[in-house]
Amino acid sequence: MVDEADFTAWQKKVEGTNISSTTLLATDYLNHFNEIVMLLEMVPDMPDMIEDCKEWAPKSYQDHFRDSAFSDRELAIEAYEHVPVRFRQPFEETINHLNTIVGHAVTQLEMIIADGNEELLRETAHAITVSLQKFMDVASGIIHGSAKTMSQEEIDAALAL
Repeated sequence: MVDEADFTAWQKKVEGTNISSTTLLATDYLNHFNEIVMLLEMVPDMPDMIEDCKEWAPKSYQDHFRDSAFSDRELAIEAYEHVPVRFRQPFEETINHLNTIVGHAVTQLEMIIADGNEELLRETAHAITVSLQKFMDVASGIIHGSAKTMSQEEIDAALAL
């Protein structure tokens, strides 16, 4: 549990960086998901890209920064331990939904490719990337301090692809 004095001290530490002083989170983490969205968007035109999609794997926030060239990566890694639960919990839930969608998407698209249904492949890939983008928008909002998340109905619809 992060206390307010600790949080306030960390807000000052991240001022002037690409880490939100509102939440102590950085949008750079979403680049990990932008990568898989771009790959999934290519699958209908280049079905062999599914192999690249299969190589993508979930990566924790801190692991993303450990592996990145982000200028404030050490600060981002350390600051994550000080993110208040009011931001961290919905953020982590949203990231879990993104990872779940990607896992199901790759399996689903692989089966459609095997069946050779190009139209279904195009429609499904589009629906998946739209769903991922919705969750990425929510994650971005949380990073910037928004309390808005998705309703359970919206989450269920997005995960039902």
